[in-house]
Amino acid sequence: MKLKALLAGAVLAAALAAPAAAQAPQVNIQAVTQPNPAIPQYTRVDIPLLRDGLAARSNNRIRVTLSSWPERNLNGPEIIRLVRSGQVEIGGVPLNTVAGDVPMLDMVDLAGLNPTIQQARQVAEALTPDLNRQLERFGVRIIAMAPYPAQVLFCRERANTLAELRGRRIRTGGGSINDFVSAIGAQPVGIGFPEVYAALERGVVDCAITGTGSGNAARWYEVTTHMYALPVAWSVYGYFANLNWWNRLDAPARDLITQTFREVEDQQWKLGDEASEDGIACNTGQRQGCSIGRVVENRPMTVTRPTPADLQTLRGVLTDNVLPAFVRRCGAACGETYNRVVAPISGVRFEAR
Repeated sequence: MKLKALLAGAVLAAALAAPAAAQAPQVNIQAVTQPNPAIPQYTRVDIPLLRDGLAARSNNRIRVTLSSWPERNLNGPEIIRLVRSGQVEIGGVPLNTVAGDVPMLDMVDLAGLNPTIQQARQVAEALTPDLNRQLERFGVRIIAMAPYPAQVLFCRERANTLAELRGRRIRTGGGSINDFVSAIGAQPVGIGFPEVYAALERGVVDCAITGTGSGNAARWYEVTTHMYALPVAWSVYGYFANLNWWNRLDAPARDLITQTFREVEDQQWKLGDEASEDGIACNTGQRQGCSIGRVVENRPMTVTRPTPADLQTLRGVLTDNVLPAFVRRCGAACGETYNRVVAPISGVRFEAR
């Protein structure tokens, strides 16, 4: 299958580079994809495949002006609106960050839903058709989904169990992780990713949830001491495209962009898996296991792994708190969609109460 995909990409690239295609109009894409320009999702995947790769494959017919959120002074929630308005053609943002606009987006990565990254991808792919039916009513569609590393807790003080998080102020990216934090007796605080470092440094929050590698790239180890490595979620994010722009693309351009985003997806899921343990090793100063991120040599963090009891508690929070709260926000139809699409994968059904 991989050979077929490579051959298909080569054929599409050749078509775009052919003399007849050379007369086709230039395709200029404004894309804003990642919350930090230093994270490997940006440097290792988006830059080489989207910015550089599409230009090379199309003989410079398709040009991508690629930016991270801080380079455009963005915090995340507004990105899907920029895509919808056509101010950017493609935007990347975690689904829970923009679930206030389309609540069903939160279903992909509910807190406690996916114990493994492999299941997270299975759920994301299964839900894509239903999500796009919702999004296309607003002039937007998902053209790819991908994860960050396992979403864990970076804390200013030690936390060995979920019970020890009670009463703490915990930064979240929004969505169902707020329900998880509230259910364990902590206080969820909404802060945009670029502002979290300063909030931790000043003690505005006691802990913050992000990917093991994402926190490393953002140097959160400088303002925290302890990592509680409970995989609450995977911060699955979408690459959203403006639907009118997408539909106006000629077939060769759209096919090449589609093929490129399939490769982006494969690379980002692979990276998310590898970066989860790599981020733990890097933040705790284990040079041998740190090949993606930055090894912390000065004051490495301490890590605590979740106990079986805490993993069971997380599953119970999903069943008793997270899933019912999600359906209340999203509506009964979302509960039906969850049971039809997700429950056969997760083994957890939504039961109306």
